Amino acid sequence: MTHQVHAFEPPERFVAGTVGEPGDRTFYLQARGGGRVISVALEKVQVSLLAEKLEELLLEANKRFGVTLPEGSLPTVHDNEPLDSPVDEEFRVGTLGLAFDVDTSTVVIEAIEAGEPEADLSGSALGEDEDDLSGSALDDEDEDEPDDDLDRLRVRLTPEATRAFIDRARRVVAAGRPPCPLCGQPLDPAGHLCPRHNGYHR
Repeated sequence: MTHQVHAFEPPERFVAGTVGEPGDRTFYLQARGGGRVISVALEKVQVSLLAEKLEELLLEANKRFGVTLPEGSLPTVHDNEPLDSPVDEEFRVGTLGLAFDVDTSTVVIEAIEAGEPEADLSGSALGEDEDDLSGSALDDEDEDEPDDDLDRLRVRLTPEATRAFIDRARRVVAAGRPPCPLCGQPLDPAGHLCPRHNGYHR
């Protein structure tokens, strides 16, 4: 079975974004470059964890290899534009791999199609080989290698572009439904059945 590797090294734009209203949003990673736009769907928790692990990867690259990081924790330019339309889902992400390429001082992100059984986020690595995406898993446990027959999206980002991706990803995740101040569950526009009030609407 053939598979596709959608490589953007580097992309013109790489962002996390959503389609739909709060409470019914679908999350995407979208890469654009060379006249192509590729969108892959994933879970909200994957976007949040990806931003967290990218931040850790940048700090580790600075510590281990002396990589110069952008000053401050926020980028100077914010990408607040919506996803490029139309948003056509190429595949749903099962595994996300991270690596740092020391030779080019770039971050490599690989989103791999969900297979059977579907995998969770894994495969964070910090290596000199840009194809070394299977070093230490995010939970520090060994994971099986993703199936070579699965489609994948691969992007290569500078530390500055990585920081911009992290900033937008965090804003996208935080832009959902506000939490109930009593129970912490998301508030619905039509009303909220709060367990702290024995199920009464608030």
